Amino acid sequence: MNVANRELHRGRVWRVVAMRLVAEDDDAYVLWHPAGAPVKRPFAGGRELRIPGDEEWTLEDRPSETEALALIRPGTRHSLWLMFRDGDFSHWYVNFERESVRRGACFDLVDEKLDLIVTPDGGVRVKDEDELAEAAHRGYLDEREVRAEMERVLADPPWPTGWEAWRPDPSWPVPELPPGWDAP
Repeated sequence: MNVANRELHRGRVWRVVAMRLVAEDDDAYVLWHPAGAPVKRPFAGGRELRIPGDEEWTLEDRPSETEALALIRPGTRHSLWLMFRDGDFSHWYVNFERESVRRGACFDLVDEKLDLIVTPDGGVRVKDEDELAEAAHRGYLDEREVRAEMERVLADPPWPTGWEAWRPDPSWPVPELPPGWDAP
């Protein structure tokens, strides 16, 4: 099933990725996107925007350059992405966000900018602290809450997941954005 993973800002789609729903149960949704999957990103004045602001933006097509499997667990303030390179598991990517909500074929979230990259050997790198600080300065989030969630994740890591050796069915087509992906 084609689904859309949508980041929202002020009731509008800020960024969207076409994905395939691989599995779902009471604990998690598992979504996959290959390199080349449709992605729409926000642009204004000819440049991609990283942090929402007051300027008007348009969404422009920028297909995915990576392959990833996302584990979205209801009730958490993060999602866990398994990143693949040349078909092999590469690393985990923790995206801090306000709880993701499923609306039909859309998974909606508000990104909280901070991310973690975790290598299979246990190395951890914090990513986008500048974006976190800027978004907090603009009043879009509480930096202390986001950092507290990061500390919770590091204290009780959600990895490994059991999905690291997973591979998509080779007959699957590249996912497409489902109808209604742009509805608020």
